[in-house]
Amino acid sequence: MDDALGRLIAAGNVAEIFELGARVVKLYRRPAWKPAAFREAAVHAAVEDLGVPVPAVWGTRQFGARWGVVFDRIEGVSFAARMRADPGAVPGYLDALARLQARIHEYPADRLPGLKARLAANIRKAALLDEARRRGLLAGLAGMPEGERLCHGDFHPGNVLGEMPRPVVIDWPDAARGDPAADHCRSHLLLQLYAEDLAEPYLETCCRAAHLRPDAVLAWLPYVAAARLAEEIPGELGRLRELARPPRPEAASLN
Repeated sequence: MDDALGRLIAAGNVAEIFELGARVVKLYRRPAWKPAAFREAAVHAAVEDLGVPVPAVWGTRQFGARWGVVFDRIEGVSFAARMRADPGAVPGYLDALARLQARIHEYPADRLPGLKARLAANIRKAALLDEARRRGLLAGLAGMPEGERLCHGDFHPGNVLGEMPRPVVIDWPDAARGDPAADHCRSHLLLQLYAEDLAEPYLETCCRAAHLRPDAVLAWLPYVAAARLAEEIPGELGRLRELARPPRPEAASLN
C-alpha cells in the first residue's frame, strides 16, 4: 500500500479524508485525538463483523503528529450529492435512506456502548446548558427506553455512498446500542439544521419504514439536541438551545 497521502477528498470538523493508494485514510485533525482514531477503528470493525454494508477497515496509521483510520475506498458520490443534482428523485432517495436505516436497526449491538449513556455524558459536558436545565434533561433521559439495536449515531444522506440498490454507509464513530427511535431523531435533527425542507418528509418516511410513531421519535429531540450542544459547532448553538428543553413531567417517559 502506498504510504504517501494523496489528495484531500473531504473535510469535516473533526477529521479530513485523504486518498491513500487504493484506499483512504480518515485523518483526525488534532494529535490528541489518537484515542478517538483507535476507538473508531474498533467500533467500525465490530459493525463490519455484523455484516452491515460498510467499507472494510484496515487499522490505524500515524502521519506526522496526526492519527487516522484506513478504510477501503468506496467509489461513487453520496446520496446527498445525488439528491442535490436531481431534486425530482428526492422522494425515492428518502425512501431508500429510511429503509436502509431501518435495516441497520435490525442488527444487535451487544459489543457497543449504550446510546443513553453517551447522550447523558454529552449533556453533562454541554457548557451552554444551565444547571437547572441540565438536571431536567438528565432526569427525563433516564426515563427513555434503553434499546438494544445497532444505531449509527450520525445517519444522514452525506454518509451514504454508492448506487441506490447497493448503498454503503460510512462514518461510524458514534455507533451505539440503543433505541432506533433515538437514532431516527438524530437524523431528523441534522436535517432540521442543514436541510430543513427534508426534515418532516424524512420523519414521515422513516416512521413508515420502521413502524414507529412520530411522537416516539420526537420524544428524543430535547436529549439529542442537548447532547449535540457538546460538539460546539458554530451556527447550530442557538437552534439547539431552543430544542434542548426538558419536557413536561407527564411527557418525560414516552415509549
